[in-house]
Amino acid sequence: MKFIIELAIKNIKGRGRRSSALVLLTALLSASLFGGTVTVRSLQNGLRSYEARLGADIIVTPWEAVKEGKLESILIQGAPGYFYMEDSLLEEIRQIEGVDAISPQFYLSSASSGCCDTLVQIIGFDPDTDFSVQPWIRESYSQSLGDGDVIVGWNIRVPENRHFRFYNVDCTVVARLDKTGTGLDSAIYANMNTIKQMMESADDIGFTYFKDVDVKKAVSSILVNVKEGYDTGKIVSEINRLSKDVSATSTKDMVSSVADGLSGISKLVGILIVFTWILGTAILVVSFAMMVNERVSELAALRNIGGSKAMLSGILIAEAVIVSFTGGAVGTALTGLVIITFADTLKNSIGLPLLLSGSGYITIMVICSILVSVAVCAVTSSVCAFRITSKDTGLILREGK
Repeated sequence: MKFIIELAIKNIKGRGRRSSALVLLTALLSASLFGGTVTVRSLQNGLRSYEARLGADIIVTPWEAVKEGKLESILIQGAPGYFYMEDSLLEEIRQIEGVDAISPQFYLSSASSGCCDTLVQIIGFDPDTDFSVQPWIRESYSQSLGDGDVIVGWNIRVPENRHFRFYNVDCTVVARLDKTGTGLDSAIYANMNTIKQMMESADDIGFTYFKDVDVKKAVSSILVNVKEGYDTGKIVSEINRLSKDVSATSTKDMVSSVADGLSGISKLVGILIVFTWILGTAILVVSFAMMVNERVSELAALRNIGGSKAMLSGILIAEAVIVSFTGGAVGTALTGLVIITFADTLKNSIGLPLLLSGSGYITIMVICSILVSVAVCAVTSSVCAFRITSKDTGLILREGK
């Protein structure tokens, strides 16, 4: 076995160009399988995380925010934005039969001027009524969020002194939330009093976010939970009848919209993987066949000096395994680096939540992608080896003259 491996390595080195081409081809095959599978799995993770973080059955926002897609931009892409309506609907929604709980939220985009340390999305919630943000916050921070305290999303860079200033309001970072793969990773969370201070201060220093809304009565969205046994769609319709200036949306519809996009991308990725593997496998078959045919005289000579068919087959298979393993390792390593580096860019470009899987799943997929590449190359070379070793050596030598 040691002799076979050593000879295989020498043969690979002696045919550097051909070996490099095969390494690149197997790298492409493993990269397509690994990259495609991990990307689709990450999108599925992001969808589940998105659904979990919505935390309500219905979201009510100004109609203009829905029309312009501002809510999805904040929740999925993390693009700072704001929109407001008066809170007069809170009581009306509360009176609808089947409504279990409601809670307002406030979206405030910080400025890049001297009043703010960084441009970021700020989300405020009411601790007394909230049922969406606080369960998530408790995973990272068990205490109550005090006035002036903020919790940052995973992507926010925290200063060493753990202090931010927004609209001249000083805030202290008390915790960082776990990664979700959604736009919420780029947001900062504060309680209602803190967000109201920011809103009033922003109004005082000349920002016109609330020119048509009373700052003290402004909300960005209203989250609604429906009692068990009641029709969410019916309650959505009742809320929409309350005012033409607002839009109530079922979170299931929001998730379904994202899921439709995910389904389309998953199908496209699957088609690309299949196409790449069909084309790549065909090229591998032709390449190994040509490689073996060019070496018939060499292989026949080895047979004549005592080499067995098993040894010749072993040499060819060993070459294929070494080349494919190298290509598979290179392909998965480079693809993994690209995915990790550009995950946020990919998320923003496709407009879907994306959350990378844990190291355990990634490791399994690396191993599987390499093994599949090695198996395809080994089987291909085995077929070629069987065809050449089954011929009469004398006939092979005469053909080679």
